[in-house]
Amino acid sequence: MHRYLEEQIRADLGRKIVLLSGPRQAGKTTLAKMLSQNCDYFNYDNAEHRVGLLEKSWDRSRDLVVFDELHKLKNWKSWLKGVYDTESIPPAIIVTGSAKLDAYRKAGDSLAGRFFQFRLHPLDLKEIRNTLKPDDLDAELDKLLLVGGFPEPFLNGDTIYYNRWKRSHLDVILKQDMIDLEKIQQITSIETLIQLLKRSVGSPVSYNSLAQDLQCSDKTIKHWLGVLENMYVVFKVAPFHKNIARSILKAPKYYFYDTGQVVGDEGAKLENLVACSLLKEMHFREDCLGERWSLHYLKNKDGREIDFLAVRDELAVLMVEVKWGDDSLNKNFALFEKYFKTAKKIQLVRELKREKTYPDGAEIRIAHKWLAQITLG
Repeated sequence: MHRYLEEQIRADLGRKIVLLSGPRQAGKTTLAKMLSQNCDYFNYDNAEHRVGLLEKSWDRSRDLVVFDELHKLKNWKSWLKGVYDTESIPPAIIVTGSAKLDAYRKAGDSLAGRFFQFRLHPLDLKEIRNTLKPDDLDAELDKLLLVGGFPEPFLNGDTIYYNRWKRSHLDVILKQDMIDLEKIQQITSIETLIQLLKRSVGSPVSYNSLAQDLQCSDKTIKHWLGVLENMYVVFKVAPFHKNIARSILKAPKYYFYDTGQVVGDEGAKLENLVACSLLKEMHFREDCLGERWSLHYLKNKDGREIDFLAVRDELAVLMVEVKWGDDSLNKNFALFEKYFKTAKKIQLVRELKREKTYPDGAEIRIAHKWLAQITLG
């Protein structure tokens, strides 16, 4: 299947190095190889390929060379900079990695002006609609809630297959990538941390509480969470507090790139899925259009809350509330709209008989319809 970033990456291959990151098994290698039938491929995890990389012995008559997991090479940015500055393009160069490539920079290493970055996300309803063109988007939403959006288990569609897949998927991240890149040995504790996060999706996370549960310092918890973010296991949504009276200042929420990992009620899984869709759209607009976005939630000290706030260049663009079956407009929109007069108000509902709009511009929309054509305005 063609992926949503393919056209944009093709346009950039003749101009710069392309850095393509994203969760493990999101489809980065498959996409990279699809870009040209005449490519040379090197995976740093393969011993024979590592020798080829060190020798710089790729076939320069090819249209494209793919360097997979190159960030595991010591001083990889300096190495890549040397290749580009010496040989330039062609062949076109694409570097893929299952960790945030900008997290593994060394002092003095710089690819400034030499690359464009893309972040590939798992499938969401918008991409499914545009590429697979299913007859029943409602059923596709059910599948996403059940087995997540990673291409292999989603296209398979079997829950038993997915349960086996997700166990091995996480094992590789924790017992291979994390040890290789971060030299972390407390894998059992991090596995426990992940289990705790699975049960707290949609709720603010207390570093102190997690530290007590795992018998370590809150500094260690923050470090582990940062590593899980760098490995594209979870992503953080921080509260927005500028100019909001009685707003909370800390306590972020964490969501999983794999919605199927979420443990809890259907509402928590739906909220995670919406978070993934919003972040994917933001990253697309940042990487392909050069815009600047951030994702937050709203909550004041009285406990009044809106699930998501999308911000572009420090201007609030969109407030989103997620409900499973509530067709009455959340009253908290009225509380927060005085701070965000420019923000569109959308309430997404999974089970909704009739969509609604209001005089103040607020909308209640069926979740699968809105997510299939998501726009940030």
